[in-house]
Amino acid sequence: MDALKETIANGLIAARDRSHVLTALEDASLVSQVSPLMSPLVWDLAHIGNYEELWLLREAAGIAPMRPEIDGLYNAFEHPRASRPALPLLPPAEARAYLGTVRDKVLDSLSDVRFESALTSGGFVYGMVIQHEHQHDETMLATHQLREVPAPELILAGGTAGAVTAYPAETLIPAGPFTMGTSDDPWAHDNERPAHLVDLPAYLIDTVPVSNGDYLAFLEAGGYDQPRWWHPDGWTWRQRQEISAPGFWFREGLWLRRRFGEIEPVPREQAVQHVSWYEADAYARWAGKRLPTEAEWEKAACWDQEAQSARRFPWGAEYTQGVANLGQCALQPSPVGSFLEGSSSYGVRQLAGDVWEWTASDFCGYPGFQSYPYKEYSEVFFGADHKVLRGGSWATDPSVARATFRNWDYPIRRQIFAGFRCARTV
Repeated sequence: MDALKETIANGLIAARDRSHVLTALEDASLVSQVSPLMSPLVWDLAHIGNYEELWLLREAAGIAPMRPEIDGLYNAFEHPRASRPALPLLPPAEARAYLGTVRDKVLDSLSDVRFESALTSGGFVYGMVIQHEHQHDETMLATHQLREVPAPELILAGGTAGAVTAYPAETLIPAGPFTMGTSDDPWAHDNERPAHLVDLPAYLIDTVPVSNGDYLAFLEAGGYDQPRWWHPDGWTWRQRQEISAPGFWFREGLWLRRRFGEIEPVPREQAVQHVSWYEADAYARWAGKRLPTEAEWEKAACWDQEAQSARRFPWGAEYTQGVANLGQCALQPSPVGSFLEGSSSYGVRQLAGDVWEWTASDFCGYPGFQSYPYKEYSEVFFGADHKVLRGGSWATDPSVARATFRNWDYPIRRQIFAGFRCARTV
């Protein structure tokens, strides 16, 4: 148990260190809203603390509420993002103080935890809170990306994390059953459970994500001007919003992009990001392919055909530094064809990190799904309104990048660090 407590403490500290870096701004920047799509950063900051207090102090440790009067302010379901600047939010100094007090109490209470309840078994609720903070850190990075001025607080690291080696354009995934989801990963969320058999026909999947260069070919072929490639709702959205290129791209002689306030040429070799599901779907149709289902994505990512078992990550059971572009080590995707050592058992690359990958699937519960520990984490989002994304981006912490992890969003979303790869039926 001491090893688990040490893992939890280290995870909590690492997530908080990252949060502090992303909010090391003057107060005016923290309280302003750069887009109605996003919260003021000071809301994210106090929300992280409130969520931690609710689950790790009140629920796990049985400690009386510290600030019950602010619960409503930081309940994401009571107040949409666009309305949050008008709320009487904690000012930055008070938010930081609250965050620090909660954390001190959590670390003190950790010594008495016995991991005997359903909520604490295997460290589940602690893993939920650690992952929650990392997910908000990624959301805060998206807020930084939406700022139109340079962000000197962030280190604009390079995106190359390893040698690019040759690869086949597509990889054949043979027909047969595999185990999708998990029933025994202690930090898995309810929507990843339970494990269940899925039998798939053979299919081909792109060995690497679609690159900027690949996507430019679609764009320059007039892909945005031809409704035949687009889902009808996507075509309506494209016209209404006057979408003509990926998010943050524009043309001045050559194609440029804005990345954290800096203007730079679009690097053709990198995985494309800031594309909506509708754009990904249109490209796939234009290329004579389709988006993979999430079952196809997961089998390609984690199934070990020889061992007849699933891996936690594409390359194995544990995260290994340097096998994927994860954890905000590089503030942009890597060139496609990187990370040979991070390949799945089928040889498919970059399935963890670089960009979240849109799939063809709606977000729904697995057979036997049970909501836990609250419906608002997953169940309220089930249905055709949300599409599933898999794999994690360069901004995603490894704790959130296991192969069973399911992300979801509206098909119009582009501020997230999302790209895609294609598939084909054999």
